[in-house]
This record gives sequence, structure tokens and C-alpha cells, in this order.
Amino acid sequence: MDPTHHVHRTAPQGLRPPRKGRTIRSIIWDFGGTLVDTYPDVDRALARAAFADDDEQHLAEVAALTRISSGHAIGELADRTGVAEDVLRAAYDGVKELWQHTPAPVMPHAREVMAAVTEVGGLNLVATHRDRGSAEQLLRATGLAVDDMVCAPDGYERKPSPQMVQVLLERHRLAPAEVIAVGDRPGDAEAARAVGVTGLLLVTPGIPLALPANLPQIASLRELLPMLA
Repeated sequence: MDPTHHVHRTAPQGLRPPRKGRTIRSIIWDFGGTLVDTYPDVDRALARAAFADDDEQHLAEVAALTRISSGHAIGELADRTGVAEDVLRAAYDGVKELWQHTPAPVMPHAREVMAAVTEVGGLNLVATHRDRGSAEQLLRATGLAVDDMVCAPDGYERKPSPQMVQVLLERHRLAPAEVIAVGDRPGDAEAARAVGVTGLLLVTPGIPLALPANLPQIASLRELLPMLA
């Protein structure tokens, strides 16, 4: 399925630089947690719903779960605390309503990297599990301009399936060797690697995660700048 797309114009552990002579121009971005810092609002809302507070210990517990997925966090917190999944999901949905008037902030250095991609003649592309309405609302609210976006709810397989990455490569006639993909979950990097794109995992310092071996990591988007041609 190839839904109609919408165009929007408005050294760390494990990271290795591109091979000598390799030209990187375009980036395939994940959305929440990568381009936009959605985690703090989500973690806080789920902690308050699950534990009736957002103290440091509970926020850390929730954060370790949301870095896997929001759905995983809701299910796991329901099991641990006895709070109904419907209550937790309502808290999560409330965050989306909050973003309509108080959007989550853009990730540090995201604008800088996106501008560098444009400067070298590349494309800023997005592959996200977020529904299109939510993603487009956050793009408008933050003023981020992307060249193309595919959203799993439009009919694509969720990552780690490489389908969304492959669609973007084919749609824009991009060679995998000239593209990097950045996301905040292992599935983002795994989806990219499956079709020959270098996938980088943006990690949150201080959040313990069990990660696959040999998964290139970055702790700041600014670390992408030296990779761009």
C-alpha cells in the first residue's frame, strides 16, 4: 500500500564515522523522542496516573518503560500498580491534548542538523509510528519543516519492519549509502539496517536500557553534523 504522502516545507559509544569517500546528505528521522522531546511530558503523566506522584524514582521507572514503547509502559504499569490500562491510556491521551496549546520542545540541536541537511542538498524525512494528525499538529506547533513523512497508521508496517524506510528511499530515489536514520528505540536502527541504511540510536543519558550488541549510539543530535557531506 502506498498512501498519498504529504510534503512539509516551512564520539559516542559505538558510533563510527562514515567510510572515507562516503557522502551522507539525507536523514530519515523518527519523530517523538528524536526530533521532538516528547518523553518528559509522557513520563510525568504516566507516573502521576500510576503512582499519584512524579517523584524521581517513579519517573525513572516509567522512563525505562516508555523507551521501549508507550503501549509497553501502559501495560507494564497496569500490571505493577493495579491501575486500569484505560486510566493510564487516558493520561497518555491527555498529553496529546496538552500539546495542542503547549507543544513538546524540539530536541536540542535538531534544527541545526536539519538546516545542515538542507544546506548540503539533502532531505529531512520522517518515518514514525505516530498518527498523521498528531505528527502534523506537532510539526505546525514547533515550526519544523520536513520534506516528506510516512506514518505507520496510514497503512505501513511498524518498525523494526523496514517498510517505511524502504518507501522513503524509493520515493526519493535515494541510495542507502547516502542516508542515515536516527531514532530513539532499537527498532528504528534495526529497520534502517535491514535495507542498508546506517541506523543510529539516540540514547537518553541516565536511562538504563538493554540494547542489542553493536548498535551504534549517539547521546546528542549534534554528533550527526560531522557525518554530513
